[in-house]
Amino acid sequence: MLRNTSQGYGLVAITIHWLVAVVVVGLFAVGLWMIDLSYYSSWYQTAPMWHKSVGLTLFLVMMFRLVWRLMSVQPASPSQHHALEKLGAKLGHGAIYVLLFVIMVSGYLISTADGRPILMFSMIEIPALVTDIPQQEDIAGLVHEYAAWALIIIASGHGLAALKHHFVDKDNTLKRMLKPVK
Repeated sequence: MLRNTSQGYGLVAITIHWLVAVVVVGLFAVGLWMIDLSYYSSWYQTAPMWHKSVGLTLFLVMMFRLVWRLMSVQPASPSQHHALEKLGAKLGHGAIYVLLFVIMVSGYLISTADGRPILMFSMIEIPALVTDIPQQEDIAGLVHEYAAWALIIIASGHGLAALKHHFVDKDNTLKRMLKPVK
């Protein structure tokens, strides 16, 4: 089934969840790698173009994800979850969403600080709308870096919590994000 039910997630939510997870880990790894590129590296121009293009695509996917989430039924938390686990899940998911958007907006502000547009996949021009913030590139760069690290740490905790539910609690928390409801 494509849509969520009160018992579980549909194919759309599951696909977007795992797509975003893979893309975020990939962008984080590429971001770390890009820091050490020298001006003479053949990847010096290419890697940032791909990083920005995939990041902008992720922004579009996340906008769709938000709309889909608002229009969809959200499965109830498993009844055996304690109130503190439910609160932790809500706060963790909220932090992940906020950090993703902070990272994407700060990346945009870094890339457009000089007034030039971002050329997405060498085809689509994304205009520089904000360029007059003092030290825009530097401040946005720090926000981008710290938010990316925070996201990876929280997402790792999210993954570890899912594994704890699966292997220790032996409940269906992880399975719900692997197999769509019928």
